Amino acid sequence: MLVTAGAVGASIVTYVYLYYYNNKVTNKRIANNNINNNKKKNIIKPSESSSASTKIKTGKTSGTYLIRAPVLREFVAKVLVKCGCYKEDAKKAAKVLILADLRGIDSHGIARLMAYFSMLKNNIINPKPRIRIIKETASTATVDGDNGLGLIVGPKCNEIAMEKAEKVGSGWVSVRNTHHYGIAGSYSLESLKKDMIGISMTNSGSVVAPLYGKKRYLGTNPIAIAFPCTNKGRPMIIDMATSVVPWGKVEECSRTGQNLGGNWAIDSDGLECTDPDKVLGEGALMNLGGHRINSGHKGYCLAAMVDILCAVLSGGNWGPTVDGFTTNAVNYGDSTKSNNDGDDNKKEESTTIQQRVNGIGHFFGAMRINGFRPVNEFKQTMDLWIKTFRNCPPIDETQPVLIPGDPEYKASLERTKNGIPVKLSVCCDLQDIASELNIPPPFDENNMPDLKNVKRVIIDAT
Repeated sequence: MLVTAGAVGASIVTYVYLYYYNNKVTNKRIANNNINNNKKKNIIKPSESSSASTKIKTGKTSGTYLIRAPVLREFVAKVLVKCGCYKEDAKKAAKVLILADLRGIDSHGIARLMAYFSMLKNNIINPKPRIRIIKETASTATVDGDNGLGLIVGPKCNEIAMEKAEKVGSGWVSVRNTHHYGIAGSYSLESLKKDMIGISMTNSGSVVAPLYGKKRYLGTNPIAIAFPCTNKGRPMIIDMATSVVPWGKVEECSRTGQNLGGNWAIDSDGLECTDPDKVLGEGALMNLGGHRINSGHKGYCLAAMVDILCAVLSGGNWGPTVDGFTTNAVNYGDSTKSNNDGDDNKKEESTTIQQRVNGIGHFFGAMRINGFRPVNEFKQTMDLWIKTFRNCPPIDETQPVLIPGDPEYKASLERTKNGIPVKLSVCCDLQDIASELNIPPPFDENNMPDLKNVKRVIIDAT
């Protein structure tokens, strides 16, 4: 499958509503005296080349503002620490989050910070999770994330999978009681540093209708797998949602005033819908492939597989029992009792629909390549595979055949050099967060465009 730049499911918005910020909403400019000259040199003027800068809806403006990755990472880390996260956890989480923006997956990067911030400040997410292994063998483990931020829980569980792979050849970890973890590809890429093939997937809030259904029953449930090549900087990485597009893409279209593509989503009656605001409010995405005639059943099957490995296997919330970015006071998913704690001498873990389990589930896999063949031979063959497919005669000479991961790699080179184009609506979010926490925003407000007419998509986690 050819990867697109929209991986991780992110589906994440049960309490999503659209809000147009005028005089009713804070758009005040915050004093920026604390930004020193070193930070100012990392600020880039507003981008004029971005397609997102087109004015679409009357009275609502959109656009982007270029900010360098280190500045965004530093800001995210500060926000998470202010919200109670440990400093080292915050740094790692910031790295994972901004990697999405660097790779061109804007729906899963800095745009998600407002939702994380809202959930942390309202005590929906545990900022200092005590992650524990519930059950394990030499190559497998079930982990409870203690209702932690997925950006903190995910890296630690991925590390467990890699440690097991180092010892016995492969490692597999299913995780419950966690939250949105950024882009799936971030975790698969980590395995390459150890000459392993990395696999990562997560279920997510219900925003996708099952085949022939018209209600939200599945998440965008992304899958990622990474293969090393001789060029360490250019591996093959497949990172994709199992829906036609990620949920965050609908949010992006809403922010920029663009219509959705055909065969992307349906309204509450099950009819195709291209209005992003309507879909955010009451519609649903379609599975990868869309309608049955276009092989939508295949995307549906992939989404089901992810849901089962991440949640049914771990004893977490699955399907329509997953409550988006937040969790219900009463949840109807499985909930594994903790009185067993992996002791095989006790009865198998039992489940009850009365006991609450928070959040979503993840699944991580790592396979040591030298358990199959010499690593160098594998990498050389990967190089040959890539070269062979690049040499396939193209339909259009101006559009050469792509290799999975090409769009993200191109974006990472461009954005590392020139900065990350952050949508003005997201800049408004960052400004609000900075104001509330009394820290400088990651940009010089004196150089910002007027934000008063910017359209915003708000995640309400109260």
